[in-house]
Amino acid sequence: MPGHITLTCPHRVAMEHGVIPASRRNTNTSLDYVFQSQVKGKISMVKPQFIIPNQLECGNIKFFQSRVTCLEFHPTKNNVLLSGDKEGLLGIWDYVKLHEKIIYDSVHSCNLNSMKFDTTNDGLLYTASSDGTICSTDLDTGIGSSLLNLNPNGWSRPSTWRMIYGMDFNTDKGLLLVADSFGFLYLLDRRLKTKIGHPILIHKKGSKITSLHCNPAQPEVLLSSGNDHYARIWDTRKLEGNSPLANLAHGRIVNSGYFSPQSGSKILTTCQDNRIRVWDYIFGNLKSPSRVIVHSHDFSRHLTPFKAEWDPKDYSETVAVIGRYISENYNGVALHPIDFIDTSTGKLLGEVMDPDITTISPVNKLHPRDDIMASGHSRSIFIWKPKTEDDTAEERNKEKAKEYVYGSGSQKKSNGKRDNSDDESDGSSDGKKKAKKTRFTSTVKGNGKSKV
Repeated sequence: MPGHITLTCPHRVAMEHGVIPASRRNTNTSLDYVFQSQVKGKISMVKPQFIIPNQLECGNIKFFQSRVTCLEFHPTKNNVLLSGDKEGLLGIWDYVKLHEKIIYDSVHSCNLNSMKFDTTNDGLLYTASSDGTICSTDLDTGIGSSLLNLNPNGWSRPSTWRMIYGMDFNTDKGLLLVADSFGFLYLLDRRLKTKIGHPILIHKKGSKITSLHCNPAQPEVLLSSGNDHYARIWDTRKLEGNSPLANLAHGRIVNSGYFSPQSGSKILTTCQDNRIRVWDYIFGNLKSPSRVIVHSHDFSRHLTPFKAEWDPKDYSETVAVIGRYISENYNGVALHPIDFIDTSTGKLLGEVMDPDITTISPVNKLHPRDDIMASGHSRSIFIWKPKTEDDTAEERNKEKAKEYVYGSGSQKKSNGKRDNSDDESDGSSDGKKKAKKTRFTSTVKGNGKSKV
């Protein structure tokens, strides 16, 4: 049975910070020497002091009508956060202005699962959805176009409905890589907006591919994760269904897999067996992970899957962030912390929480440039910043004010529908569409004491 309870939570009973080190390996192979000479030199040997964003700065309560499914910071506008929800809505929020946000409500008809910015135009966003479509949307106008529609005939039955979860860019080739819920990979030319070749089966037929990630140092190397209990490494220059470079076996469904953000030499995966797995370099023996970290993220309710993600600013490539499923008692309040983990040791670097937030946070995103974190709690979104000495001194004298905006919980979509079902088709595979833009400006302030 999926999920687990407090008394049986493996994170609570694991020894050595929950880390299970791999057995010592022979380091005299030629591939290991290649790693030492060509790759390891790019990784910082001295770990920088890591600053944890542990102070709740602001929040947007009920940002969406449904739960948050993904978050992404704008690549050039530091204060802008993009988000998606279970109904397919796309949100744009400037969290410094706090009360200003934009909602595009006709981008997709159900779960918005992934989003990527165009690497040549930061005003263009690509999104993947459970409605089986890939869309490109102009963030200024809301005008979008469909690049791919896997369900052109609309809803028929669950056994034929294709959903899209995994999506990433090959920046060298200008390719958009997309994976569906039947185990197939699609290649799209983003400039011509056309599909290249035929779909390629890269996971067990009929199994959902949950994530795709191109190696940041070698974009032709692709990491895929799936419901068939495997993460796989591919060379996209020689894609064949039965020829992965490596098969990384897991105990259950693999929610996500990511290469490390700087050198691309490490791999971080999240599995529903309550384990986070780390491979220290992709050139060595990949039959077993270098480290297995016990954590609490298997769930038995309607939640967005938990995914451990690297900190993009960490040059040592050791820090990861992930929400925790099982709550802990903090001064009589049951809270679900967001964990910062040192993947080189399994040590828990910090637990981020606030007594005003008692919901689970499965979606978390670290800012690529600033010491800021965004977190999605059910329908709400919160911004966290590091607690300073001034904040600590101020809290000794009085409670620190935290600003909240009450958002769109009572708003309707422009088409008047609230149905979350997956039986709605995009309706147009080639035509352009303009999403309705909605602004909300209702603002209130709330008081509360942040406790970390």
